[in-house]
Order: sequence, then structure tokens, then C-alpha cells
Amino acid sequence: MPPSAPSLPRRVARLLRTSLFAQVACALVLGIVVGRLWPGFGADLQPLGDGFIRLIKTIISPLVFCVVVVGIAKAGDLKAFGRIGLKALIWFEVASTLALIIGLLAANVVQPGAGMNVDPSTLDSAAVDEKTGGGSLPSTTEFVLHALPTSFIGAFAENSLLQVLILACLVGAALLHLGHTKVPQVLPAIEQAQEVIFAIVGFVMRLAPLAVFGAMAVLIGNYGLGVVETYAKLIVLCYAAAAFFIVLLAVALKLLTGLSLWKFLRYIREEMLLALGTASTESVMPRVMQKLRKAGARDDAVGLVLPTGYSFNLDGASLYLSIGTLFVAQAVGVDLSLGQQITVILVLMLTSKGMAGIPGSAFLALSATASSLGAIPAGAVALLLGVDRIMDSMRVVTNLLGNCVAVFAVSRWEGALDIEKAKKVLGGEEPAPAQQPAKEKEPVSETS
Repeated sequence: MPPSAPSLPRRVARLLRTSLFAQVACALVLGIVVGRLWPGFGADLQPLGDGFIRLIKTIISPLVFCVVVVGIAKAGDLKAFGRIGLKALIWFEVASTLALIIGLLAANVVQPGAGMNVDPSTLDSAAVDEKTGGGSLPSTTEFVLHALPTSFIGAFAENSLLQVLILACLVGAALLHLGHTKVPQVLPAIEQAQEVIFAIVGFVMRLAPLAVFGAMAVLIGNYGLGVVETYAKLIVLCYAAAAFFIVLLAVALKLLTGLSLWKFLRYIREEMLLALGTASTESVMPRVMQKLRKAGARDDAVGLVLPTGYSFNLDGASLYLSIGTLFVAQAVGVDLSLGQQITVILVLMLTSKGMAGIPGSAFLALSATASSLGAIPAGAVALLLGVDRIMDSMRVVTNLLGNCVAVFAVSRWEGALDIEKAKKVLGGEEPAPAQQPAKEKEPVSETS
């Protein structure tokens, strides 16, 4: 007799035991329920999400360092690495500027803040200072100088990705200069360290459902669901603009590489759900790097483009900043001229760079933009305090997809993408092994 099919409870239990996607999805729902029913308890679960993010952050810098060094050393061409960096910066600037323009056009058409007639004097600007910790965005000079490491260990201790990237480039260049004969043990040691780090990533990811549960419970516990009704027009506009931008990304990816963004989304569905739950793209960077490498993108391209994009290619944040600026202006009754809106784009092109890791960076960028225009009261930025956390999902998805598409596009542009392997992996097929051991053992005839 054929074996009987397992019962539904057993199938569900097996799915929850083996599928990270199912575990995270259940944690997401449970977090919403707990935050809704017991908001006080939900708000106290902040350490679950924060602890997970801290663990992930300890891995990111050494992982980026290893991937970039190995990528440069194996590629054997430092000029190619420089070309990848230049092409990535070009892509980042075009993509983020397009996001800013789409945001401004959408806000002009829909006008989410029109009719609110808010008196800026009634807003508490001190709340913005509390959100940003009284900080400020670095100037261009400060940003460049901060990207240069003052200490090898310090770059890792501060978890500064740009500094780690520069150190990795220097080490990779030194390995190429010296050659494998002078330092034969260094590259294998870094490769082995890389494997150890990926193993640690696997261990930490088992805690992902707990992190998502805690993060969602805190979100709903602190803000509730009423904020959605108050800012419904703005929320819908931001998410619709993000969806339109993602469609453009899908078209660009198809035209440049022939790959499907939908298939890629299915490929990284676990990481995407985790990023949504924790409202952080950093939480999935190690796993996404690993998956992009498996999907045919060369190590040096993945190691350079993805981490750099976390500072220079924040497409979701750019959309939100441009829409948010016009929303605030419309809410307080300020009609921005075409020249002022062009100024908004130019200012945000600068202030949106290097925002990653700065507390309340969106409000700092919005405040800087308002100050540069001179027409919007700086305190009016406080209007977005209630809705900012709701926008995290939009920003996370758009930022992550924008950077992944950038990896594929720049890799294709540089000839560092295995298209056939990528199609097989995204289609659910395992990539064929590079070598067939069986053939090496068998004698090969002259006619074969």
C-alpha cells in the first residue's frame, strides 16, 4: 500500500520547522496581534529586534571586507574593480535622482497635504530634535573625510562600511601587487574566514522570527493603527510611487539582463520579509550578498556595489524625502514655485547621500531642505513624526530592490554576471557544478 499523506497539522508543523519564510510570516502576524491587544507589553519588546540587529551588524563589516578582498584577488584586475565602482556611482546617481523626480511629480499631482491648513506655531519642533538626537547631516567634506579610515581596527569597531570598503580595496590591491607566491597563506585564510562568517550568519538568522515578532509588536504597540487613517492619503501616495518605481526597476532589469524581478523577489522572499519585519535592510545584507553571488554576480561586483549602495543609493528614502517635503509645504499652506522645487531636488541629491546609520536621518534631510528653501518653517517637519515609522516598509523594500538591481545591472555592464547561471537560480534550478569529478577520473577518448 502506498504511504498515506501526512495530515494537515503535520504538514504545517513541518513547514514551520523547515521554512524561514513561514516562521517570519507567522512572527509578523503574531507581533501585530500582540501589539494590538496588549500595546504596553508590545512596546516593551524592543530589545528583541534591537538585539538581532546588533548581532547582524557585528557580521557585516568583516563579511564585506572578506568578500571584497577575495573578489579583487580572484578577479586579478584592479582596473576592473575601479570601473565597477565608477559605473555603480553613475547608476546610483541616475536611480536616486529619478526617484526624487517621481516623488515630486506624484506629490504635485495628488497634493497629499492640501487643505490641512496647519499652523506651524502649534507644532513641537523639540520632538524633531529628540528624534534626531540633536545631530546633523555631515557636510560633503566631512562625509569624504569620514569615509577615510584613521585606524584599521577602528573602521571595524565603528562599523563604518565605507571605511571598511577602502581598507578592503587596499588589501586586495596589495595581494595583487605581491602575488600569491609572496603571501601564499593570506588569501586562503581570508576565504576561510569568509566561510566562517557565513556560518555565523546561518546561526543568527535562526533568531529572525523573534526579531520580527518584537519589532512588529513595538510598532503596533507604540503607534497603533489609527495613524493609518490620519495620514491615509500620504501613505497611499508614497506606497503607490514606490510601486511605480519598482515597476521601472523591473523593466530596467529585464532590458539590461533579461532577468525577472518577480523571480528575484521569490528568490529573496525570506530576506525581504525579514527586512520588512525589522524595518532594516542591514538585517539582511549578509544573506542577500550570499544569494547575489549564488545568482551569478561576481564577488567583486557584489562586494563593492551592494555595501556602497547602502550609503549612495537610497531610492526609497529619496522618494519619501521628495514627497515629504511637498507634503509639509502643502500642509502649512506654502506654494513652492518650479524653481524652489528644482532646488529641493538639488538639495536632496546631496542630503540623501550617506544617510544610513544616522539617527533620524530623514528628518535631518527634511530640515536641511526646508532651511535651504527659507519658505517652509523648520518645525513643520514634525508633521511627519507620526507617520515616519509606517513608511519604513516602503523605504526598506525600495532601497533593497534598488540596490539588488544595481548589482545585476552594473555586473552586466562590466561583464561580471553569469546570465545563464542567474536564470537557472532565479528559476529554481540548482546551478550546474563548475567541474564534474566523475569525468576527471574516467579516461577521455580522443573522439570525445
